[in-house]
Amino acid sequence: MKALIGLGNPDVKYKYTRHNTGFLIMDEILKSHQVALCDKFNSFFAKKGDILYLLPKTYMNLSGNAVIEMMNFYKLTNRDILVIYDDATIEFGTFRLKKSGSFGGHNGIKSIINRLNSDNFDRLKVGVGPVPLNTTIDNFVLSNFTKEELEKIKKMGHIALDTVDCWIKEGIENTQNKYNKKVI
Repeated sequence: MKALIGLGNPDVKYKYTRHNTGFLIMDEILKSHQVALCDKFNSFFAKKGDILYLLPKTYMNLSGNAVIEMMNFYKLTNRDILVIYDDATIEFGTFRLKKSGSFGGHNGIKSIINRLNSDNFDRLKVGVGPVPLNTTIDNFVLSNFTKEELEKIKKMGHIALDTVDCWIKEGIENTQNKYNKKVI
């Protein structure tokens, strides 16, 4: 069993912000997999076959609470999850897959690391940067995408579908070799 976890904030006012990239990418994956979500684990959740889909409703800073609840229920290991989220330090349109690492200033990842007591889990970082000069990273990630950027995010969602399928079938190393690059 594998779990795909998209990070974001559930409030409507955050829907199209850069910080909701994990939710936006997961929306495209859910549509492609024809999956309907329900409420479980303080999240939007679905299970289809051996794949679990989780979008925490805990807000970004407490994402780890929902993740650990689902992992405990299904007895998942850290290697069974792929967390999809925004990274403002990476150029827009770039995917960066990692199998461990620090939280890099991302509070959603920090929360997951704290709840798992480990930084050893797979991640798909989706580049939304760079942060413009004279703009704080907080203001940048909480700002809305432009219409043009949203169209590109949809395209990235379709590429993420292939990326996720590769991760499920071939593991993180092969997926890194194929998808660690600018995709849009």
